[in-house]
Amino acid sequence: VVERALDAGCRPHLALADAGRMPPVVDRLLAAGCDVFAGGEEVRRMVTGLGVPHPIVALFHRPSRPSADELTARSSRLVVVEGVDNPANIGSIVRNAAALGWDGLLLDHTSADPLSRRALRVAMGTAFALPHARTRSLIEVVRRAGERGMEIYALTPDPAATPIGGITASGDRAVLIGSERTGLSLEALDVGRPVRIPMANGVDSLNAAAAVAIACYSLR
Repeated sequence: VVERALDAGCRPHLALADAGRMPPVVDRLLAAGCDVFAGGEEVRRMVTGLGVPHPIVALFHRPSRPSADELTARSSRLVVVEGVDNPANIGSIVRNAAALGWDGLLLDHTSADPLSRRALRVAMGTAFALPHARTRSLIEVVRRAGERGMEIYALTPDPAATPIGGITASGDRAVLIGSERTGLSLEALDVGRPVRIPMANGVDSLNAAAAVAIACYSLR
């Protein structure tokens, strides 16, 4: 994660490394003018609060991010997240979207931060390669993107929705995913075309990150 942050041009502030076995990335941090502290396992566990301390952890200055409208305007494959407040889910969504070639992530203000520590760990640092934006006006932003020609697909378990395997996306596209508790809001469903992932009888939903992986693959 530290290496990917540096690769993405993020500016390091300070780092804590294993005193007994310095990771090679320390040289890059020092070259960037970053203060690097060293400590044994107990010191690093105490400082970070992690049960299993990593060989290195670092603090970076938060990179600037585009506005929601800027992101939608420059994205051809966009994942839109509403109300997903679990950072592990957000991290998995980021990793899935990046791995499958999607180029943007738009979140409402209630969703977890892709650059939080847990989300970054789950995403294996891929959040630095996937531009993201946050907005308090998610529906309005998505609606404007649709008016500019972006195809909007809203994931839902509703049996009346179109099976996602029958969709052939041909232009810029966005897939909307809601929380595991309540799914997408009615407003979000109205702004896009409702699509569903067919599942076996007796199963009505998938983990949000798993649903995003299937949708990103199917609509790629």
